[in-house]
Amino acid sequence: MDHPRSSAESFVPHAHFPSGGGFTSTRFVLVEPSHPGNVGAAARALKTMGFSRLVLVSPKVAQVQRDPEAIAMASGADDVLASAHVVPTLADALAGVHWSIALTARLREYGPPQWTPRAAAGVAREQAARGEIALVFGNERTGLSNEDVERCSALAHILANPAYSSLNLAQAVQVLAYELRTAYLDAQDVAAAVAASAQSSVTHDGLSGGRAPSDDIESMFTHLESALVALDFLDPANPKKLMSRLRRLFARSGLEREEVNIVRGIAKHILLKAGKRD
Repeated sequence: MDHPRSSAESFVPHAHFPSGGGFTSTRFVLVEPSHPGNVGAAARALKTMGFSRLVLVSPKVAQVQRDPEAIAMASGADDVLASAHVVPTLADALAGVHWSIALTARLREYGPPQWTPRAAAGVAREQAARGEIALVFGNERTGLSNEDVERCSALAHILANPAYSSLNLAQAVQVLAYELRTAYLDAQDVAAAVAASAQSSVTHDGLSGGRAPSDDIESMFTHLESALVALDFLDPANPKKLMSRLRRLFARSGLEREEVNIVRGIAKHILLKAGKRD
């Protein structure tokens, strides 16, 4: 591949990878990976578990897909490595995704719900039946920022040995990919699951809902924050953890498109009443 593809281009699964059951609707996102070898090893981890969609957010090494160390560590997964998408921000990587889970090396007091990889994989199987999902992994040295974590729907935490919990990036990808593969293959009737999910996504008033994509949810939070500032309920100079708690609250509900529109409608009218521009 001569040039990395942009986030605007569609993801095209390889013909020899499993189809359906979440394998083709799951992205693995590496945020600012530092070492080409880890990128190649992650590609190998994905291919061994039947996945093919790798997204790199602002990797430290330009053209990392063609780096000799990355190719060597891919060890036969050159196709997954070569087809990796390179995007500038996590928002670009999550474009079109309605549910995402971030891997964190430590438990966090605030943020989205936190699960073990196995529990997360069970939820991921349900969400993948509804549309695009993503697993997000942080930088080898610093992990994910709080902002990146809060952009995701949930957290996964690998319960490693507390006396030595250091886990290589590619190893963490392998753990999550294995749990997802197990969960996806346990689904005996994928077609029935998809049909049931589609039925459940119809709202009570008969309108077709469906899970809201990540970018719509982010716009909703921006809109809501502006409304809370206009009400003097949120002090921008001393926000504390209000927006983090609200993100966690909404993450538990699994927002649908109509629900996002309702929250934005409320925010719009608050701003109008407060004399602020929408």
